[in-house]
Amino acid sequence: MLVQFYCAFNSCDMKMMSTNWAQSDEIAMDNPLGGIKRGWEEIQPIYERLFNGPAEVYVEYFDYTIHEMSEIFYTVGRERGYFRLGGEEITLAIRTSRIFQKIDGRWKQVHHHGSIEDPQSLGRYQSAVFGKRPQ
Repeated sequence: MLVQFYCAFNSCDMKMMSTNWAQSDEIAMDNPLGGIKRGWEEIQPIYERLFNGPAEVYVEYFDYTIHEMSEIFYTVGRERGYFRLGGEEITLAIRTSRIFQKIDGRWKQVHHHGSIEDPQSLGRYQSAVFGKRPQ
């Protein structure tokens, strides 16, 4: 399921992304753009906006560990990649954790947390996504 998430993300495949996440009000996502989104109805529009927007975003997971129990597994690691929009490219370096739960015999993502460690990089990324230039 971890590979499926990155495949869905990097190919902008909303159907695959929807399959990857549990369809529940109890799931949560906290990403570098701020705020906590709870439930698929709040999370889905974030991916739709990204997938249908003008920016090109690519990330890969590396330097990670996987911790598995019978009904849950979580990963802790880093993402690297880029955000490109209108000739500007921002290098992404994100600390990331993901939690998957076995639901009806299938692994489903139930939580994601990502944070950009460098404040200047975070500011540039947020400004580019929200259409503002850093001051």
